[in-house]
Amino acid sequence: MRIMVSACLIGENCKYNGENNKSEELLNLISGYEVIAVCPEVLGGLPTPRQPSELRDGRVISRGGQDVDAAFRLGAEKCLAIAQREKPELIILQSRSPSCGVKQRYDGSFSGRLETGAGVTAELLLRHGYSVLDIGDKEQIRAKMREVQERKRASDTMRSI
Repeated sequence: MRIMVSACLIGENCKYNGENNKSEELLNLISGYEVIAVCPEVLGGLPTPRQPSELRDGRVISRGGQDVDAAFRLGAEKCLAIAQREKPELIILQSRSPSCGVKQRYDGSFSGRLETGAGVTAELLLRHGYSVLDIGDKEQIRAKMREVQERKRASDTMRSI
């Protein structure tokens, strides 16, 4: 099983502040599977560390007011290209990020308020039909992993008949 994961979740120091969101629980869940780590913001050419950014009126803006939308969208396109090439059965992304947030993201006011909606990478991957889950949805992640494994077992059984 191939799983694409936000690189910060597996311990890569690629967050805006130069740190990570390492999840030991996720590392245990994905142990033994083929993991494809991506950071859309780094893939889009942004440095680490960098100013935090949020989506405002459909564009990604840094806390300092710089429009960084093009870099975020480039990173999203590169993640899509990786997904198309690697064909992951599951994609697990970091919550609330302007890139990776699946269900929520910060509202653009830099006040910590959340709004419903996906980040630019999550939205693009979802639009292209990928199974994308938020790191906070551990039960859904487990269920999806079981589903994919069961489907593979059934397919392997059919091939051996």
